[in-house]
Amino acid sequence: MPTALIITTAGINCDQELGFAFELAGATPCPMHLNRLIKNPELIDEFDLIGLPGGFSYGDAVAAGRIASHLMKQTLYPAFIRALNRGVPIFAPCNGFQMLAQMGLLPGPEVVGQSWPDVAPAPRVTLARNDSARFVDRWVKVEIPPDTRCIWTQGLKSTEQTGMLPIAHGEGRFIPASDDVLQRLKDNGQIAVRYAGDDNPNGSVGNVAGICDSTGLIFGLMPHPERYTRWTSHPFWTRLDESEMSDEPLGLQMFRNAVAYTENHTTINAIV
Repeated sequence: MPTALIITTAGINCDQELGFAFELAGATPCPMHLNRLIKNPELIDEFDLIGLPGGFSYGDAVAAGRIASHLMKQTLYPAFIRALNRGVPIFAPCNGFQMLAQMGLLPGPEVVGQSWPDVAPAPRVTLARNDSARFVDRWVKVEIPPDTRCIWTQGLKSTEQTGMLPIAHGEGRFIPASDDVLQRLKDNGQIAVRYAGDDNPNGSVGNVAGICDSTGLIFGLMPHPERYTRWTSHPFWTRLDESEMSDEPLGLQMFRNAVAYTENHTTINAIV
């Protein structure tokens, strides 16, 4: 079975949900503390998938994900690039998205096919405070752009009632550094998930809920697909028509995509 590294640290609180999602999709979850990885970054080379869970890493001191991203940027950036060069999918919901945006791993190189730089690039997108200035915890309607290159969101099936994901954040408003950055993301197919036009919960520019890098392997988003892997998690599943539940929940479909990708493209199995 493919192995999924789940990076944990102080304040992370969604690691078990993420591990359960990987397990349901056919991977073996392997939680590991960030401190251990910092001491031995080569451990990352042993895994087929990587997940950076949501939560409030280091209490979101200074800004959401800021301390964790700084620690990883200084020590783990080369290991992440080696993983990407092996074809390892990386999943980063909520706090994980905030970390990777600040590390420069999202959105990554501006040109499709361009090599990663030797040092982490400067951030070109950010997740700012919600325009309501309040923490928002609810389900939102989402849409998947048909031209996205994200391997996690290919061929997803849902209906108007089931095409939803849960959110829980205070700093999730997606802001690109410029209009050119947003246009490049659109042109490159790097917008992986949008909030439905009438259900943008935080004021994100362009209704962007999640993006991928130019390889399609790194997927960062503010919603939590790992919390939507069973129909009983849907907010009104008892009122859904049986035909709407003939496919798997949207979140589980995403993890299935990534695990299937690893089975076709990577051969590394970890021994921990």
